[in-house]
Amino acid sequence: MGNLIAIGTVFLVVLITLFKAVRLVPQGSKWVVQRLGKFHKSLSPGLNFLVPYIDVVAFKATTKDIVLEIPSQEVITRDNVVIIANAVAYINILSPEKAVYGVEDYELAIRTLVQTSLRSIVGEMTLDDALSSRDQIKAKLKTSISDDIADWGITLKTVEIQDIQPSGTMQSAMEEQAAAERQRRATVTRADGEKTAAILEADGRLEASRRDAEAKVVLAEATKSALSKINEAIQDKELPAMYMLGEKYIEAMHSMAKSDNSKLIVLPADVPAAVRGIMNNTK
Repeated sequence: MGNLIAIGTVFLVVLITLFKAVRLVPQGSKWVVQRLGKFHKSLSPGLNFLVPYIDVVAFKATTKDIVLEIPSQEVITRDNVVIIANAVAYINILSPEKAVYGVEDYELAIRTLVQTSLRSIVGEMTLDDALSSRDQIKAKLKTSISDDIADWGITLKTVEIQDIQPSGTMQSAMEEQAAAERQRRATVTRADGEKTAAILEADGRLEASRRDAEAKVVLAEATKSALSKINEAIQDKELPAMYMLGEKYIEAMHSMAKSDNSKLIVLPADVPAAVRGIMNNTK
């Protein structure tokens, strides 16, 4: 019975030893092995053998691309405007031993480094430049942190600016400014329209006055010509002229009588003498 227990114990120890000696690393991973508390080697994907009880898998790292979300933060631009910016970084671990032993927490270190570099880059730009130059910020950000994280055995694939926008207070101020600008433009447009309408109206009155003056000149010329012809026709005969003048007076009195306004009508005292004067002036 005692022999069976001993054999079973030895068999169990052998199984445990074999289990500790053989390691199967999955694809897309690298394991860091320590020997007696000191870095020994990195295990690549596949079947690997260790020295039992001496070699220990201390860390397991992925060789796949890692996506790091960079939290939003307030950044002050060169013209003292507060904006909110965040980003996302894509990294890849090339040397797991450097990432493990080179920095306490490489993810936290990279996030902090990106945030610090982002504040520095945007701080040298105006608000308008920061809002319209994402590609430029991205390029500067990648350049500024690539060398630093390379010392940790990590490469930066790319970094993207997810969002960059003015703070809530600044957005309200910009909206008020935009509304004021729209109101100003509407006022200018309305004033220009009223100015154009006034000019057109003045031009219309000027043209109407000019035409009215021309019509009066034409009428005067026609009247003069008519009187001249009448004078030639009647010559020294006053009776036809007096008849025509009386007819015109009657028509004028009839037109004026239709109006409700008060009138003061002045007639020549000596109608025949007035007719003779008109006839003499047209000769």
